[in-house]
Amino acid sequence: MINLTESAANAVRTAIAGAKSPVGGLRIMVESGGCAGLKYKMGLVADAEADDIRVEQEDVRIFVEPTSASYLAGTTIDFVIGMDGSGFVFDNPQARSSCSCGKSFG
Repeated sequence: MINLTESAANAVRTAIAGAKSPVGGLRIMVESGGCAGLKYKMGLVADAEADDIRVEQEDVRIFVEPTSASYLAGTTIDFVIGMDGSGFVFDNPQARSSCSCGKSFG
């Protein structure tokens, strides 16, 4: 369903290690918004929601909000460091269009 690159997995593990409260995994979802119509939302959570789809990759637990699953199928998430800053980048085969920031798609 979702693939994390080694760089993304390392970034998530580093964030989990630095969290002030217990973390069960990374929750990912898609919601309306952004310049292309849909935007990615992700964050560390203590536990999955009851109906979340659970995936484990690179020793990182990923919780996918169920209505977002079809939008995220086959997505690869990378973590890049560049001159403009660092952050997560989504390579989503479901996206027909995207904005220049890479956080929004249609």
